[in-house]
Amino acid sequence: MSPGGRPAGRPIGAIVDHARQRLHRLGPAETLEAVHGGALLVDIRPHAQRAAEGLVPGALHVERNVLEWRFDPASDARLPQATGYDQRVIIMCSQGYASSLAAASLQELGLVNATDLAGGFLAWAAAGLPCQPAAAPGAVTAG
Repeated sequence: MSPGGRPAGRPIGAIVDHARQRLHRLGPAETLEAVHGGALLVDIRPHAQRAAEGLVPGALHVERNVLEWRFDPASDARLPQATGYDQRVIIMCSQGYASSLAAASLQELGLVNATDLAGGFLAWAAAGLPCQPAAAPGAVTAG
């Protein structure tokens, strides 16, 4: 333990900073341009957060706890949208912190073009880019 009682390890801020060193993070406008160019925007926010904040039309919703299994091209649990190790995947969370860790994790799997949306959904919405409110609580959506 360190003198302050902290066990060996790094604070989360340092871990996020380290993850971001290998990412070419995109701002909202750059993300929109990349999506128009064929990149896949993946929203990792939990359902409750999407319901509270809203949605980006066309984004693929994949909860954070299964992201690696769904995007590893070698995984039996991969999604049809996981087309290969060179695929351009942009991860979005609410504010751009969890997405940095998630994108770095995808890079660890070999997805060399994985990155994230700097500022997350809140930056996207603040930039006036396409958003839609999530379904009202209790609403039934087609699946």
